[in-house]
Amino acid sequence: MAIIISIMMLAAFALVAGAINLWRRGAPKKQVALMLAAALVIVGNVVLWTMPMGDNAPPIQQAPR
Repeated sequence: MAIIISIMMLAAFALVAGAINLWRRGAPKKQVALMLAAALVIVGNVVLWTMPMGDNAPPIQQAPR
């Protein structure tokens, strides 16, 4: 499961880098905004999966193997 989290974070960084690159080249702002929104959704999912919930372990450690 840690590999999936790592791939998700790499994808989020790639989306942000791509959005910055497109913004510098003068791409439509809607496309840049959608790439940044997708990166935020991915990071939000990673945070939810790795954040401890109360006294329990994080959901990623509770997932069946």
